[in-house]
Amino acid sequence: MPAALPPTIDPNAAARWDAALPDQVAWLHEEVARRMAERLDWIKLQPSAWLDWRPVNGGVAAHQQLAQRYPQARRHVLETSLTRVRAATEHLCDPWWRPRRWRQGAPVFGSPRDGGVDMVWANMALHTMADPAACMSRWQQLLATGGFLMLSCLGPDSLRELRSVYAAMGWGPPSHDFTDMHDWGDMLVQHGFAEPVMDMERITLTYSSPEPLLADLRALGRNLHRGRDAVTRGRGWRERLVVALSEHMPRSAPADAGGAPPLALTFEVIYGHALKAEPRRPRGEQHVPLDQLRASLRRGQGPADE
Repeated sequence: MPAALPPTIDPNAAARWDAALPDQVAWLHEEVARRMAERLDWIKLQPSAWLDWRPVNGGVAAHQQLAQRYPQARRHVLETSLTRVRAATEHLCDPWWRPRRWRQGAPVFGSPRDGGVDMVWANMALHTMADPAACMSRWQQLLATGGFLMLSCLGPDSLRELRSVYAAMGWGPPSHDFTDMHDWGDMLVQHGFAEPVMDMERITLTYSSPEPLLADLRALGRNLHRGRDAVTRGRGWRERLVVALSEHMPRSAPADAGGAPPLALTFEVIYGHALKAEPRRPRGEQHVPLDQLRASLRRGQGPADE
């Protein structure tokens, strides 16, 4: 059974990341959202209302694509801090004079009522949560019966090249550990979801030098590991890191025109969707008169045997 709380995530660091405003929406998050949206072709239900969970981190372009896919549906947006709400408002709310605003309507910010949406869209969120079990319970509450959850997150094979560099240099872990997709599926069932379908793919990004690689990592998130270095690192640390990546980072196939092979970084991306099924009905109660119960016990029978 998967742990309710990820053992390597520092909850204080996770809370700071939840409240902070990323420098930019990671390109990988938008690409994963695009691929996850393709999986909506498998689902016949057309939601009348849906919730975008943390779109500033999950992808603002993806939100607009979903709005076009479900133009008549109410859009709800739930963010984690006032700073992120302002950023989401800037990215997702069209000016009054744009025709698209009148066709689609403006998104509603804040939590919808329980059972108020038919789809929860949570792109690239679970792997940074200090308490994913509580989050799944909340998603289950927000969904109407028969509604569905769409999620994606990073899996345990992510950043394997970076981990090898840190291990070779004798440094602490560069990231917290990521959960396996089978454990996520089990956790969904434990929290009231039905028929979870999980799959994964590996995406390898290549970089001409360490600098763009580090810029991408900064957009993707932060090191939330409990065992990360507690002190702020200076310019000397970054220079050592750049050298270490250049010298020890695995490289992909040779580049064209005789250039140096690019640096390669793997991401395991997990996709999942699951339904909120009808609640289980309790078994019917059986009322047995006391005199009948006593008579049954004297004969060695149970009430149900009569």
